[in-house]
Amino acid sequence: MLNYCSFGGAQAYPFLVLLLQLWLTFAPVADKTAAYFHISLETVNWLSMVYLLISIPFGLVATWVLDSVGLRCAVVLSAWLNMVGSITRMFSVLKFLSLGPQSYWYLFIGQCFSALAQPLIIFSPTKLAALWFPDHQRATANMIASMSNPLGILIANLLSPALVPEGKHIPLMLGVYAVPAVTACALATLGIHEKVPPTPPSASATNSNSQPFFTGLKMLLRNKPYIILAVCFGGGIGMFTCFSALLEQILCEKGYSNDFAGLNGALFTVCGLLGAFLLGMYVDRTRKFIESTKISFCLSALASIMFAVTSRFRHQAIMLAITSSLFGFFGFAIYPIAMELAVECSYPVGEGTSTGLIFVASQIEGAILMILLQALTVRVSEDPFSTCALDQDGALDWTILVLAGLCSGMACFYVIFFHTDYKRLQHCSYISHSRLQAALPGSDQNFSQNGAAYNHEITVCNQ
Repeated sequence: MLNYCSFGGAQAYPFLVLLLQLWLTFAPVADKTAAYFHISLETVNWLSMVYLLISIPFGLVATWVLDSVGLRCAVVLSAWLNMVGSITRMFSVLKFLSLGPQSYWYLFIGQCFSALAQPLIIFSPTKLAALWFPDHQRATANMIASMSNPLGILIANLLSPALVPEGKHIPLMLGVYAVPAVTACALATLGIHEKVPPTPPSASATNSNSQPFFTGLKMLLRNKPYIILAVCFGGGIGMFTCFSALLEQILCEKGYSNDFAGLNGALFTVCGLLGAFLLGMYVDRTRKFIESTKISFCLSALASIMFAVTSRFRHQAIMLAITSSLFGFFGFAIYPIAMELAVECSYPVGEGTSTGLIFVASQIEGAILMILLQALTVRVSEDPFSTCALDQDGALDWTILVLAGLCSGMACFYVIFFHTDYKRLQHCSYISHSRLQAALPGSDQNFSQNGAAYNHEITVCNQ
């Protein structure tokens, strides 16, 4: 797999994706953040919400940058925006500035810069796989790049609670997150020299027939299977975003510690990485994209119902850990497969456009879900069992059953209505068949040479 990753930027790509999880910095320690900055939990949630809102309009810009300007520009720009955002957040905790109530706004502006960075890199795994890897390595490359995103979520869930046992340690946490952001910016700027490899890794990379950005966008909006996939899979990503951002607040109200909430988030992600790896290997061998995603979607909906019910009770640590693990295992398993399925059902639209539009849909649905869930919360001002570290307003009792119900509804809709052909695979088979037909009239020597080329092409297409 490293044949076409010899340049620094491609080697560093998973590292760059991993570091773009600054949006989750405060979610695992939301109560302590609220106490430190003397703000409400609703205000803390806006530090995560801004990622969803900014990604909606800027996501379209990011897809255009990927398909029209190039992968190199997208990655370098993303790294710089992320670094500026992480440094700006540091100003909010510098005591000598005496910012007072204005300190939160530096925090918020820093989050906005980092939010601009996220779509540029999150949308690009399929583009990276298409440009820098041969055909038989694309699925694996896409899985590794895609799973760097939940790996970053895992690290944030473990690192933030570990760095902030008390609210006074918030400045330390921001400083720790700033160091790798600066490192990632240096890696991207100095390591990426070209937007495509000097030698194309495959014939399809050499003779790309992707549609222009606006033409591809029109094709996607008229593609019924793609729209269904975007709504359902985008909704799934939005639900996982809400789950990651609100997990600590959901559990602390029932008496569970921040460390336990971080553990649940870690189990959610680790089991998700395992599920994605296993399902990716299975789909690589069988090409059963649709069947795999439908089964996984249904099982993740069942796991979400189990978690929603269990989280309503105290002293259920083991069951919560099990249900979080199952939710992640089946839910994240869909992630890389659905991205490949988006390219299959929308071919020949560019990879950045087809996957980017799904993430834009996920941000819209995630923002709606966050607003809906926040509107349905019930404030619990005095609860002796609560472990939420608040100095004002009290804890929030989240109606997580709504999230489970929506997940189940989307799973049913996807299973019933989503059907599509594998257009990219069919195109590959057509090319192989054409080459065989071209070889038939020639001499025995030409037939032997072209037949060997045909056999190689068939092998590539079936991998």
